[in-house]
Amino acid sequence: MAAMEKSSAPSEAIKDAKTVLIVEDNDLNMKLFHDLLEVHGYRVIEARNGAEAIARARSDAPDLILMDIQLPEISGLKATQEIQADPLIKETPIVAVTAYATRGDEERILAGGCRDYIAKPISVADFLEKVKRYLD
Repeated sequence: MAAMEKSSAPSEAIKDAKTVLIVEDNDLNMKLFHDLLEVHGYRVIEARNGAEAIARARSDAPDLILMDIQLPEISGLKATQEIQADPLIKETPIVAVTAYATRGDEERILAGGCRDYIAKPISVADFLEKVKRYLD
């Protein structure tokens, strides 16, 4: 009986975990972000472009979206605007994770609807602190 209780604990933890949608077209960045979030107890879903991000946001209703800005097909800012136009998911916080790192870029990204900004290459501490800010 104890073995059954022990084996159900991880599935309960996963079921109750906050969900983060990572939108990233670079495989190495996707793996890094995915692994960092998963090891810290978050449920992770992935999208590789803006169109997929919009679809996954609608179908999975994540608790947080980490959005690359320079994406194939639909840009991260355009995807952000589409997500925010949907009444069911418009309140989902979207944090840009991007190599656009100048002050003008940051202002443009925040004006485009992202609530926050993480510069690439990321600082792991900053990345995790910003994720926790929106999920805890």
